[in-house]
Amino acid sequence: MTEATGIVGEFLSLKEGTDADILAMQCGDFYEFFADDAELVAAELDLKVSQKSSHGSNYPMAGVPVDDLTPYVSALVERGYRVAVADQHETADGHAREITRVVTPGTHLATGDASAQHLAAVVRHDGDTYGLAVADVTTGRFRVTQLDDADAAAVLTELYTFSPAEVLPGPELRNDDDFLAQLDERSDAAVSLHATESFAPGRARHRVREQFGAETLASVGIDGDDAAIAAAGAVLSYVEETGVGTLAAVTRLQAYGARDHVALDATTQRNLELTETMQGESAGSLFETVDHTVTAAGGRRLKQWLQRPRRERGELVRRQTAVAALTREAMAREAIRETLSDAYDLERLAARATSGSADARDLRAVHDTLELLGEVADAVAETERLADSPLADVLASADREAAADLAAELDDALVADPPGTVTQGGLFRTGYDDELDALIEEHEASLEWLESLPDREKGKTGITHLSVDRNKTDGYYIQVGKSETDRVPDEYEEIKTLKNSKRYTIPELDETERDVLRLEERRHEMEYELFERVRERVAERAPLLQDVGRALASVDTFGSLAVHAVENDWTRPELTDDGDLAIEAGRHPVVEQTTEFVPNDLRMRPGDRDFLIVTGPNMSGKSTYMRQTALITLLAQTGSFVPARSATVGLVDGIYTRVGALDELAQGRSTFMVEMQELSNILHSATEDSLVILDEVGRGTATFDGISIAWAATEYIASNIRAKTLFATHYHELTSLGESLETVHNVHVAAEESDGDVTFMRTIRDGPTDRSYGVHVADLAGVPEPVVDRSREVLDRLREDEAIEVRGSEGGGETTQAVFDLSAGQFDTGGGQRTEADPAEEPGGSALDAETESVLDELQNLDVNETPPVELMGTVKQWQEELDGT
Repeated sequence: MTEATGIVGEFLSLKEGTDADILAMQCGDFYEFFADDAELVAAELDLKVSQKSSHGSNYPMAGVPVDDLTPYVSALVERGYRVAVADQHETADGHAREITRVVTPGTHLATGDASAQHLAAVVRHDGDTYGLAVADVTTGRFRVTQLDDADAAAVLTELYTFSPAEVLPGPELRNDDDFLAQLDERSDAAVSLHATESFAPGRARHRVREQFGAETLASVGIDGDDAAIAAAGAVLSYVEETGVGTLAAVTRLQAYGARDHVALDATTQRNLELTETMQGESAGSLFETVDHTVTAAGGRRLKQWLQRPRRERGELVRRQTAVAALTREAMAREAIRETLSDAYDLERLAARATSGSADARDLRAVHDTLELLGEVADAVAETERLADSPLADVLASADREAAADLAAELDDALVADPPGTVTQGGLFRTGYDDELDALIEEHEASLEWLESLPDREKGKTGITHLSVDRNKTDGYYIQVGKSETDRVPDEYEEIKTLKNSKRYTIPELDETERDVLRLEERRHEMEYELFERVRERVAERAPLLQDVGRALASVDTFGSLAVHAVENDWTRPELTDDGDLAIEAGRHPVVEQTTEFVPNDLRMRPGDRDFLIVTGPNMSGKSTYMRQTALITLLAQTGSFVPARSATVGLVDGIYTRVGALDELAQGRSTFMVEMQELSNILHSATEDSLVILDEVGRGTATFDGISIAWAATEYIASNIRAKTLFATHYHELTSLGESLETVHNVHVAAEESDGDVTFMRTIRDGPTDRSYGVHVADLAGVPEPVVDRSREVLDRLREDEAIEVRGSEGGGETTQAVFDLSAGQFDTGGGQRTEADPAEEPGGSALDAETESVLDELQNLDVNETPPVELMGTVKQWQEELDGT
């Protein structure tokens, strides 16, 4: 194909100069996509494709109006694409275009999701030291940490708590296939490669100091943390290079210790359904259940608290105290929540202001929300219990006086209901700028002259069907109906003839039109210049906006937790550092919303009762019991009240779960492999201060292998790790560990049986269960009745130590039978004849043939209790075939 020229050639040249997946290039009033980009965008966004000719060749072309670009870019970024935007500007020679920004999943400002939009960088130095930097460009939050003597699993667990939209791996990690595979398996983040030199310690250190100040690294305590600084420098460099313009909003470097928070890896977040269910739905998640926030920022804060529980008891008690105060002051609480419902997302508005994308309505929203700070603070101060609570300190963290001053400045400048565009005028109040007022007065005088022109001309000419209007083609004109065109004065100059009228102009109209156009252009330019100054003023106060936004978000989050506690009879837990976990009448916070819940108690004490083996029937509530324990612990460490009559929660450093393997099966990994990988992570990561939830470990392999693994894991956790552990199992053999290991205890879910019917009590009692009630569960699950009846028959014979008849059919349809008599150790191959399972050769008797001896050897080693019926039937059939051939 001949090399393209013109607009297509310019597009292809710009595209070649960027590493973005897609380029949107402005061409007048449209953003155009050409060649492969056009076809890709058309397929993704259902756009129409046309053809653009260039140098004898045709190129696919698709476009969107300039004002509609943002939603299209958002849709593409949400699908994981990096989109470069080339804007057009005027030059002396005409038009020029250059790439002004690259929108990526982690730098997308116009997201419609209220959740945090995290961009992260991960760096590894010297083998076992990792640095992590996480920025939310939509709010300006920037956090860094360093993990010393860590491994990939630890840093990935820390990374998962932020749910990043995009990750920048450092030079040592970008070729680490195992690290990248784990990142891909457990995260939806886009992985982007950033320039290696941006991670260089010296360059990164200079970039961080340039952004935050020369003494900041020392003041926040990371001056010697080269890995953390390298990650931070890379994030800042990446944000700058993408051109989103939000670095001005990143004003504070927050260093934190990864060990300040509870470790929650992706598996645990999924298993506990913190923000979405196992089916990927938000409805039914913990967040959706407890979220009563009335602001976007409050909802974002609540989700962050759930995903990143704290370990610092002082901070958690402070949060509890704020929630408790709001639970006791219902009227004040609802008044505050009603006030907050009018608040806008100040953190994101600050980012829009610093990036230059905020419009007049955004700044008006800033004004409206800043004013709410005083109203909320007054409501707190007027209620004694709230005034004495941490709520007052939270609100005092934002400068109320400065907020009021900026709000007044914005109110003085902007009209109450500004237009949606900043280039068409009508933004400012009268009296804000004398020069603008004079210009507007002159402009409006000219418009008033035009408005009164029809009446004057009608009076002067006597023409009744006369009007004055304007369009892009003819400008201003006088329109006269054809029936009266013979009465127009000589000074009327005809400019167009229509079917029923004619259009004219007069010298005065032409002159006024020129004045109006000149004044309009100057007015719009002046208003835009003034608006940019106001926006820059707001951008300069971005830290103030962030402070106010975070204070209001915290109050909203406290209010949400208080509302849920009051409406659901939750209680304030006692937090301790001794590891005790005592829950009286605990409930599952989500399940209790949809069913009449049976509360249960739990008691765990380090060194005495820190490992509970949970047995009981399927569908009886074992998993719910264990999950509610984990969720009560997690909620307590967010500062929330908990669903229980009372609770004492010893703070944990991590919550680890091994529950299911649904999604991994679709990725081609076996259930057992997933089990073992997740178990390995727990055994390596958990400490004596952790909470571990294990559900049916070992079930993905052969019975004896599974028991062996579960047995060994129990011994290792109980004896070596000593983490608080709940282990649900159907391997009743494990319950004997309660007799040999001092800290291991048995509990079970009670069931009652009467006349063959079983009732699951859903009550936890001490001691092991003696039955599994699997046949009853099969009946409840809808297994066909013949199968259930046959299962009962087999089970009864097993219980009575009698013969089991195994039935099957051969190809001819005839029924064959084989019977194994447990008590006699005999196997009937049909026809009523029996063979000794362990034959003793009588004196003088003939020896058995080799085939029969082989079958009997297998039979002697066969454990009927542990062999599934289908497998047993197949084995019997195989024996019959072997014996028939002897």
